[in-house]
Amino acid sequence: MPWFIGYPRRDIPWYPIIDSVKCVGCGMCMNCGKKVYDWVEGKAVVARPYDCVVGCSTCATLCQRRAISFPGVGLVRAIYAKEKIWDKVKEKLQEEGKIPS
Repeated sequence: MPWFIGYPRRDIPWYPIIDSVKCVGCGMCMNCGKKVYDWVEGKAVVARPYDCVVGCSTCATLCQRRAISFPGVGLVRAIYAKEKIWDKVKEKLQEEGKIPS
């Protein structure tokens, strides 16, 4: 699925941050489909930050104590604008026949 079109994922600082004081170990974040978290000593830790889907914040939305946060989406949008990623993604989707030319 084209999201970055050649732009390195590691250069996009989009991943969860857990406030360990707020975290009560409810485990909701362990439902992450990308397996970003590991369970350590009764709480989740961010083990694979760059496996997080850029723009997704479901874990933060569902976190019982709002212990999970993400950087502002403006940061991601600025990268997409600067690197012309939106145009590249559209071209790729057209090539794949997912949207009309």
